[in-house]
Amino acid sequence: MKENGTDRSATQLVRLGRDTRASFDFVNPPLVRGSTVLHGDVADMRERVRRRNEGEDGEGDTPVAYGIYGTPTHLAFYKALTALEGGHRSWAFPSGLTACTMAILAYVQHGDHVLIPDSVYWPTRRFARDTLPRYGVEASFYDPRVGEQGRGAVEALFRPNTRLLFLESPGSLTFEMQDVPLMADVARARGAVSVIDNTWATPLYFQPLAHGVDVSVHAATKYIGGHSDLIMGTVTCNERAWPRMRETVHHYGLTTSPDDCWLALRGLRSMGARLAQHRATAESMIAWLKRQPEVERILYPADPDDAGHALWKRDMSGASGLFGVALKQGIAEARFHAFVDGMRLFGRGYSWGGFESLLIPALPERAVVPLAHSGRVFRIGAGLEDASDLIADLEAGFARLRAAG
Repeated sequence: MKENGTDRSATQLVRLGRDTRASFDFVNPPLVRGSTVLHGDVADMRERVRRRNEGEDGEGDTPVAYGIYGTPTHLAFYKALTALEGGHRSWAFPSGLTACTMAILAYVQHGDHVLIPDSVYWPTRRFARDTLPRYGVEASFYDPRVGEQGRGAVEALFRPNTRLLFLESPGSLTFEMQDVPLMADVARARGAVSVIDNTWATPLYFQPLAHGVDVSVHAATKYIGGHSDLIMGTVTCNERAWPRMRETVHHYGLTTSPDDCWLALRGLRSMGARLAQHRATAESMIAWLKRQPEVERILYPADPDDAGHALWKRDMSGASGLFGVALKQGIAEARFHAFVDGMRLFGRGYSWGGFESLLIPALPERAVVPLAHSGRVFRIGAGLEDASDLIADLEAGFARLRAAG
């Protein structure tokens, strides 16, 4: 990806969001905490309110009218993320889940229908299943692999009142790749907005808006933050989708602290280097895991043996460090728990994308169309430790699994 035809992604990560004039010649933008914005005169007050009401707030060097619409710290992060995504505008939310749910709510109303992939992040599924009906919005859960059946199969999912298509590629537990360009094109043709959870690939390895998607969502808690000390979600919209999103976030009063935006922008600076190490470590573990007799298959679209590899290779320019491991049938629960519980270096935590490696049992049975697999599954988020040490921990784990009664 290039900016102004010259800068590649690694260079962008270092430079985006930096304005040395506004930073008093320091490299990093200042951390600006504030609620009240002082105006020079009544004309200035009215002009800033006009710009806010007409959707021009936060553009260029124009100050906003009030802190809820963003401080210079927010705007520096938003500008950097928007450039990486190739989008029109970005916004930050208190969590990745908030970003997912608001990216749905912004575009639907009573009587509408939405399409959600069956393997979607579980809290997003729960929201679609339990909360949307309270607002008169119906959700259908579709097989994420439907694109493999061709355009007609995708079109058959849509109803006259379908207003939104949600995508997640790959799935965060089952790792299916979706045919994003095809599905986004069908959604556009049917007058629906398309939204994707792009957390796994990050803006460095996949730019959904360039593939026809309207809204790209990230759990910035993961790779963007990168240090397990930030909870944040983001959305980046194309010009078509931004007005409804902007209206929604302002009506709900959703914002984040400038401290969190400062951390997120700092995380962007090292994301490229971290992702390269995450992937290298993951691939070292995958090569070792494939040699274990208890392993049936690896769930990682960057792996040539994965069913989604062709789509990954076509659409994405890289891979992160999150993958799944499907074990063969017949492993008793006690043996599996002995494997997981005794890990020395792998943490047991419901996250990923930080500097530390995590290993948890996966629960793909939560999806109606999960894996075609009835054995046990675990998920690894590869951290930044030495791969040899992590493999030694896995080796000890498999020894426990084989020894347990």
